[in-house]
Amino acid sequence: MNNTPSKLTLPNLLTGFRFVAAPLLLWLAWNGHGIAFMELLAITFLTDLLDGMAARLTGQVTQLGATLDSWADVITYLTIALCCWWLWPDVVSRELLYVGLIVASCLLPALAGMLKFGCFTSYHTWAVKIAAVAMGLTLYVLFLGGPAWPFRAAAVVCILAAAEEIVITLLLPEPESNLRSVWDVLKRSVRHDRQP
Repeated sequence: MNNTPSKLTLPNLLTGFRFVAAPLLLWLAWNGHGIAFMELLAITFLTDLLDGMAARLTGQVTQLGATLDSWADVITYLTIALCCWWLWPDVVSRELLYVGLIVASCLLPALAGMLKFGCFTSYHTWAVKIAAVAMGLTLYVLFLGGPAWPFRAAAVVCILAAAEEIVITLLLPEPESNLRSVWDVLKRSVRHDRQP
């Protein structure tokens, strides 16, 4: 009898949906199906919110799940940037600085983790969660004809969340997953230093 836990858990399947959705999002954008793209993107964002919740509720929080989630985040963000360029080139050109900040907020923490630890980091901090929700919501406002300032504010939030992740990478002696914030890492470090 095999006692190895299954990797096909509900949280991993929810995360896996984002890997499957990425080429579909690209196809929809390439073919000019903006509304269908936004609908599939909404489902993709929903699975991103639900996978971590499902992992905690089912007791299936794993290193594999955290790593898959981080890879799915990078793929999703890069896919969104490319798709939006194809679908709304005028808006993306106008907001290129802020689009660039969001892409950088995804790539720079990953690069810092690769340089220090040789692997992807999977912190999933509160700041990153807030940034993802802000970016997701304001993306719809921007591309459905609303004002640009919410998207610009979300880009700044994304950069601040990325900066926190980079600081965490600099502070940690080895990679860890599912950390709430840099303050938790600092508090733990202070407690560790006080121990005799």
